[in-house]
Amino acid sequence: MMANNKSSPAPDSLDSIFKAYDIRGIYPDQIDESVARSFGAAFAAFSKANSVVVARDVRPSGEALVAAFIEGVTGVGVDVINLGLASTDMVYFASGFLDSPAVVFTASHNPAEYNGIKCCRAGAAPVGEETGLLTIKELMRAGTDQESKSRPGRVEDRDLLPEFVAHAHSFVDIGALAPLRIIADTANGIGGLVVPAVFAELPFNLTTLFVELDGTFPNHPADPIQPENLVDLQSTIRSENADVGLAFDGDADRVFLVDDQSNPVSGSLTTAIVAQSILERLPANASKKDRMVVHNLICSKVVPEIVRENGGTPIRTRVGHSFIKQVMAETGAIFGGEHSGHYYFRDNYRADSGVIAALVVLEAISRSDLPLSELRTSFERYSASGEINRRVGDPAAVLETVAAAYPKAEQDRVDGLTVDLGDWWFNLRPSNTEPLLRLNLEAADAEDCAQHTEEILSLFESS
Repeated sequence: MMANNKSSPAPDSLDSIFKAYDIRGIYPDQIDESVARSFGAAFAAFSKANSVVVARDVRPSGEALVAAFIEGVTGVGVDVINLGLASTDMVYFASGFLDSPAVVFTASHNPAEYNGIKCCRAGAAPVGEETGLLTIKELMRAGTDQESKSRPGRVEDRDLLPEFVAHAHSFVDIGALAPLRIIADTANGIGGLVVPAVFAELPFNLTTLFVELDGTFPNHPADPIQPENLVDLQSTIRSENADVGLAFDGDADRVFLVDDQSNPVSGSLTTAIVAQSILERLPANASKKDRMVVHNLICSKVVPEIVRENGGTPIRTRVGHSFIKQVMAETGAIFGGEHSGHYYFRDNYRADSGVIAALVVLEAISRSDLPLSELRTSFERYSASGEINRRVGDPAAVLETVAAAYPKAEQDRVDGLTVDLGDWWFNLRPSNTEPLLRLNLEAADAEDCAQHTEEILSLFESS
């Protein structure tokens, strides 16, 4: 039963922390124990489950937020399975393995003063703005009558790390793995707990950087998509003559690869490498759905090309994990990838996992008997701008100005504006939360890419 409650957070404050796919804000100014407690009661009501899984990353505020969340859940008579410290992909695994809705307190790659909540329904089914978050927000606004249950829920502490390790190993042929020298930068995030455990029994020579769990992130931000945060990893690869570098974000659900020449590998290239590896090992009589691979519309054209060349069917979708997971569920696709370093596996309950993606690439390197710097060359067919963000006064007006400049080109509005001119293409998307436009452009070579990027950006000024 939902009713007004003095402990409910202020209604206006919820709008600032509820995002398209999760909840995120500064602790304790935007997200605090009252928010966590209220979310716990609302999530229990939304999920209609007998028990809920919860975990946290290494941020100092996480312990208090989880304790408040548990109060909210158990206060309405629902049990809690507390995993303690766990990566986001481990929580998704737990949700599937235990067939239970789950919540992890994390702010991913954001700075230490932030915290947040990612959640899913039983079986790791996504919960986003269109699949439950707005409902949860309204339940929080209504408040919860915590006297409505005759008994409080129970709390069970459980460690699923050994089960997650075995699950991650099931995605590769361990006997095919070569003794590669690997440097893993876990950036003082939760990867420092999970990554060494996954690699412990494998035939790799692993060196970890910033493996100490420290949610203040004293060495560098846990945001590997930013080139400056790869500098330590690149330097160590060179000094140690390593084969591969792995950079994990704060909650370790994303991974970015760096090759043996210390050059970063884009999320699109990693998606293509993983897709090829998965398709190559399918039996000849594999079904059509087994050969389906989902990719978001920001990914390089090399992704659908590689999928087709390996007998697969590429499926293009909007950006965002809830859309990828939904399409995978609808189609039965075996794999999905995003340019942002999220890689989804059907046999991982359609959830994303950085460490599973890393293992698949490491097996591909092992089987090829080539260094990653050579293996990647067959996938490097185009030049990309990377994501360019520009603040504009009226994003919608700029979008229409750009669309009007290319009236004869193939255009669609699946997610923002995508314009395909054959030998080059671009996507322009407005931010959900700020007056920003995000430009991603790809062309045949670096010179064309730079030229066309300037061409698009100049239209921003003329609108």
